Amino acid sequence: MAEGVTALARRMLAGDRRALARLITLADDGGPGLAEILQEIHPHTGSAHVIGITGPPGAGKSTLVWALASEYTRRGRRVGVIAVDPSSPLTGGAVLGDRIRMPLTGRPPGVFFRSMASRGQLGGMSRSVRSVVHLLDAFGNDVILVETVGAGQSDVAVRTIANSTAVVSVPGLGDDIQMLKAGILEIADVYVVNKADREGADKTAAEIETMLKVGWAAAQEMGQALPDDAWRPPIVRTVATKGTGADRLADAFDEHRRYLMSTGRWDAIVRRQTEAELQEALLMQLEQSLADGLLAAERSRLIDAVQRREMAAVEAARRLLENLRDG
Repeated sequence: MAEGVTALARRMLAGDRRALARLITLADDGGPGLAEILQEIHPHTGSAHVIGITGPPGAGKSTLVWALASEYTRRGRRVGVIAVDPSSPLTGGAVLGDRIRMPLTGRPPGVFFRSMASRGQLGGMSRSVRSVVHLLDAFGNDVILVETVGAGQSDVAVRTIANSTAVVSVPGLGDDIQMLKAGILEIADVYVVNKADREGADKTAAEIETMLKVGWAAAQEMGQALPDDAWRPPIVRTVATKGTGADRLADAFDEHRRYLMSTGRWDAIVRRQTEAELQEALLMQLEQSLADGLLAAERSRLIDAVQRREMAAVEAARRLLENLRDG
């Protein structure tokens, strides 16, 4: 199996879109051979600008992503798009899917689009999203757009994947803006007020600006003043259905990438993301080991012991780790 997926990865690296589609399916399923695929393509990754697009339901994220993809293709960039959807409780797959998620007409040529299920992961990012980002990167995409399920105080997982992140809001959110406030200051590199032709767009932009100022002031009061070269997130107004503002949004992301590169923060971000990826891979290996063979039987025995109150769960976990180390 390993030889088969390795050959498939090499065809993908040579520009075979069908091979890319098959590899993404394998990555999404988490099937055998994934480690061999990622090892084969790893030297060809690290060049793409990964952009996260998040925000509440109804903000027009999908339409905005497509408008942004169109703008980047007009600039001669190769673009890949990942839309992370809620999982179906019946099949585990994406509820919306490719054909429903994006417009059927007017798609820019060459954009590779894939919808993926969140699979119930905290933060809306399934483990396979990172692998698919690597595949799209190795395929030669300059920009990879990752649209998340939604935004909230815990929905910051996209930061472990994206180099730049936009939080999308729309006029009329009301209390939803306040709900997002606790997490929004930590997530966004760019703020987007979509559907900006609606009444209340000025008010929404002003609320975001006020939140930013309050956040900066609070940081200073706590002795955490921002450095002189700190990035100040811009607020970009768009009307995604008309493509209005997509050029300014692309400019903002390009400027953020230049900022990260010039200040050395790009490497720092990649370092943190690599650390998160390694931790994630270790947890996956641990889960697989716990499910395999005799260790599964030992785990069942320890669960019984915990249930009978013969030992605490932390002690059972320690013994399982000892068995892993000794085995």
